Amino acid sequence: MSLPIKELNFDEINRFLLEKDHRVIFRKTNIIPDDEDLFDELKAYVDYDNIPPKSVLGIDIYQYSTGYGVLEQSLIPFLFSRFMETAIEQCFVNHRYIFQKYNKQRIKDHFISTGDGGFFIFDTPLHSLLFAINFAIVLRVYNAFHFYPKLRRIIGSINMRYAITYDNIYKFGDNFFGRAIINCARILQRDNLNRCLFDQNVNKWFLVNIGGIENLQVITMSEISNIEEFLNGYDCTILDDYPDEIFGIIEKRTYGIINSDILKIGFIQSKSTELNIYLLHLQVALKLINDDDPDQTKVFTISLGNLNTTGI
Repeated sequence: MSLPIKELNFDEINRFLLEKDHRVIFRKTNIIPDDEDLFDELKAYVDYDNIPPKSVLGIDIYQYSTGYGVLEQSLIPFLFSRFMETAIEQCFVNHRYIFQKYNKQRIKDHFISTGDGGFFIFDTPLHSLLFAINFAIVLRVYNAFHFYPKLRRIIGSINMRYAITYDNIYKFGDNFFGRAIINCARILQRDNLNRCLFDQNVNKWFLVNIGGIENLQVITMSEISNIEEFLNGYDCTILDDYPDEIFGIIEKRTYGIINSDILKIGFIQSKSTELNIYLLHLQVALKLINDDDPDQTKVFTISLGNLNTTGI
């Protein structure tokens, strides 16, 4: 069952400090105080070990600052916004059951913009991966001159890199913090090969829940609906009217996820621990419908990530 993001409150923390500490203190001879009482209060309040994990999907436009002119750079934030809006709509069309607890505003409220990309916060790595797939489909449609073709000619092609992590997330004020965001940003910064990378926690989540990410090409909605996070509060009758576009009721390899490859490519240092990094390459075929003219449909086959294993 998915738990809400832990929220740390300014007033609560300030109350602990008022009770156990001094905001300012001047003495003739200063001393280092015993902080055990305040430490215990703050440790119990934050309760970091029990903060529920969330998945973070980082998406970044490759060479945004160096590969485009000033006009193109000024237009790319608009273009990314349109990519995001369209990918959200595609997730609700293609994966109504899996995204039934989301709406457009919730996804936007859990998005951290970086201008040329950003970080999306989802409940599970499966949500992150499906959003990345739908985003990559929209990107392919743009690059193939089917989405704002004149703007495509002005800006040029867009290349993306993706990273997915799964770890603690908490909220303070209007901002999100936590290891999942920090690790995701570090992975993106270390990649210059436009890949789709993920950490060891994402790999473990897929191993535990579907026997490994390679099974994405044969898994059905029966297995997905029995994942722990989808057992409570999810309405399976949605599938009667809105079947999933990728995961059907029978195994198939000619549509949806056609092929999946995973390779461990190295590690990065995250404070005092090593974070194992994996490379993901998916081939996905999906049918798109023109919202402006529903009679127009086209199947696109795309690759999410690539098989370049040159380090991290």
